[in-house]
Amino acid sequence: MDRRKLPFSDVEISRLGLGCMSMSAAYGTPDAALAEATLQRAVELGVTFLDTANVYGMGHNEELIGRVLGPVRDKIQIGTKFGFVPGEGGALSVDGRPQIVRTRCEESLKRLGTDYIDLYYAHRVDPKIPVEDTVAAMGALVTSGLVRAIGLSEVNSDTLRRAHRIHPISAVQSEYSLWNREPETGIIETCRELGVTFVPFSPLGRGMLTGTLSTPEFGKGDMRARMPRFQEGNFEKNRALVTRLEEIARARNCTPAQLALAWVVAQGDDIVPIPGTKRVNILEENVGALDVSLDQATLDELDRLFPIGAAVGERYPAQMSKLAQSEKSA
Repeated sequence: MDRRKLPFSDVEISRLGLGCMSMSAAYGTPDAALAEATLQRAVELGVTFLDTANVYGMGHNEELIGRVLGPVRDKIQIGTKFGFVPGEGGALSVDGRPQIVRTRCEESLKRLGTDYIDLYYAHRVDPKIPVEDTVAAMGALVTSGLVRAIGLSEVNSDTLRRAHRIHPISAVQSEYSLWNREPETGIIETCRELGVTFVPFSPLGRGMLTGTLSTPEFGKGDMRARMPRFQEGNFEKNRALVTRLEEIARARNCTPAQLALAWVVAQGDDIVPIPGTKRVNILEENVGALDVSLDQATLDELDRLFPIGAAVGERYPAQMSKLAQSEKSA
């Protein structure tokens, strides 16, 4: 698989990454055997850029990656995050105080069973703390050798510029897909201006763009049941968009998921998506998207079908929405 160099570092990552959250939380009941097989198959396929966080399964996800892939640590690149603090009823707050940054990092290192993290993100920016203070503490981790590169998640252009003046930011992670093109209104352009890699999470719209969802009914432990875009009324309108995506995919001899992922890949060599899964067959399907070549006519058709703002409903419930920056809040 092709590789990309993370800017401002000596880290090389695979052209396609793997989001690991669903192996431990958020999308139903975890299955250890499935997760282990998927992680091992990812490395076999050259998908070596793995995305996790200390909050995924309350440390379980980091421990899983460390246990399964510890023997091949030199072949993988781990991106993990800190900052979210769980509260009552599943509510999350953010703690970006500089004095806790090293502690959170050392906790992740222990769970991962490694002595360095390739890419360490602030999961969200703490609205109570100047981003400059948090990033300065993250930069100290690079100096000490605990971290090879640092990144930010769900930030706007103003925050990225402020942070980048303190220490080079290697990557920005945000949700980006055919049905969530809002990053095109600012942060992608700013990343390019500063030479920062853009890492889209949920490039398949949390499963909506795969064409496999037929009803707004989700099992226990599936976070989509609380997300406005997947609730009754909004779900049906969003699913209707995917019907046309399926037709285009058939004409291209690929799956809707491969078509949607190929579109993200086609947006630039500085964009490295991290589709998540806990199943080997889906991982292999996603990797197959790299072989899907899209001509300009197909790209134009997808642009018309999924303009900015095409999806119906907010991305997150109200409490979580407050934690994700937008260009409007800059």
